[in-house]
Amino acid sequence: MNERVLIKQLQSAPDGPVSVSGWVETVRDQKKVQFVILRDESGAVQLVNPATRELGDDADAARESALALTETISGLATGTFLTVRGELKHDERVKLGGVEIKVATLDIAAAANPETPIAADSGMDKRMDWRFLDLRQARNALIFRVQTTLEHAMRTYWIERDYIELHSPKLMSSPSESNAELFSMEYFEDKTAYLAQSPQHFKQMAQSAGFGKIFEIGDVFRADPSFTSRHATEFTSIDAEISWIDSHEDVAAMQEELLRDAIAAVKEKHGAEIEELFGLEVTVPTLPFPRIPLAEAREIVAKRGYEIPRADGDLDPEGERQISAYVEETYGSQFVFITDYHPEIRPFYHMRDAETGLTRSYDLLFKGVEITTGAQREHRVEVLEQQAAEKGLDLAGIEHYLDFFRYGTPPHGGFGMGLARVLMLLLGESSIREVTFLFRGPTRLAP
Repeated sequence: MNERVLIKQLQSAPDGPVSVSGWVETVRDQKKVQFVILRDESGAVQLVNPATRELGDDADAARESALALTETISGLATGTFLTVRGELKHDERVKLGGVEIKVATLDIAAAANPETPIAADSGMDKRMDWRFLDLRQARNALIFRVQTTLEHAMRTYWIERDYIELHSPKLMSSPSESNAELFSMEYFEDKTAYLAQSPQHFKQMAQSAGFGKIFEIGDVFRADPSFTSRHATEFTSIDAEISWIDSHEDVAAMQEELLRDAIAAVKEKHGAEIEELFGLEVTVPTLPFPRIPLAEAREIVAKRGYEIPRADGDLDPEGERQISAYVEETYGSQFVFITDYHPEIRPFYHMRDAETGLTRSYDLLFKGVEITTGAQREHRVEVLEQQAAEKGLDLAGIEHYLDFFRYGTPPHGGFGMGLARVLMLLLGESSIREVTFLFRGPTRLAP
């Protein structure tokens, strides 16, 4: 028996016996010849079989076998998983990779139902209902190869710089962000638990523990009834926190290096395939990214003819698009840091600048969409208590968090970044649903 070969390896393999396994993408059953496009996790190949439609009077075992093979191929349904053995032949006339396999034997591992529940023009909700079928497309499979490369490149950046990777708990005794976005659960005796909205508290605890530089890539949960293209109730967050910083600028400088290296890795490994399947060229950003204070960004947007309606002074989605368009036109950058946010629109743990009273924080926009909030954290417990009280927080409810700062904590800061948003924007998709393996939102809990 020939050892299984991945389809992407066929172009460099010599002519001769070969075995491949995958699923049926299409069947063209012609009068004298049959063609099957077989796909596996690495690519697609054309199978060919000279059709035998009937037995002659002098039929022998070989002819009976050929007829059986023809009938089997005629009955193949899209999605059937099988193993084929045959003769590999290089032929530049074959459009699909310049190779084809003449079928000798075909073994069905699992037959598919003949009627598929989704089609190429099915709507998003229908495709999400049958996500495992939707993911069989080469375009969709590429998304998760890109995701793998992106995450690996980020981990490489951090590990080469001596960061520690953490896996923080997702069950919490108190909220890490807004009370309004909590998933609560009754399990622990006389105590309500919450699903973590971010690893924020634990990232900061690691600074108090003296870890210095840490990162985490893990799930977070937001009970936010948003139905936009960029929100989810469960998503993967990319977080980092570093000690001994002078300001949020140290965090921003680290993050822009991280993104440059990660996007460069994606371009190197998948650039040609992304251009073929998504119709866009991956652009590796140049450093530094532009920095624009929020007040200045609002003025720029107003001069472009758009008045931001939000009463709190923050940018709304259209404001983010407008300032990003300005930055691309002016600086040729797809990224921009918006800095110097008012404390009213920032969490209590963001450090405030002594001179301006504004927070030492930023949002990072990529192609007109916010992907990150970063900041220097307040590490002085008395200031934290004061700022929490100003926000109307019950200090007893965050007592465990405040304990982190009562025994010494270095100046520190970090960021949280949505993985799906980065992927969506990098690949030019319109929704994070398209780039999430299994999306979870207010109305989506299955499959």
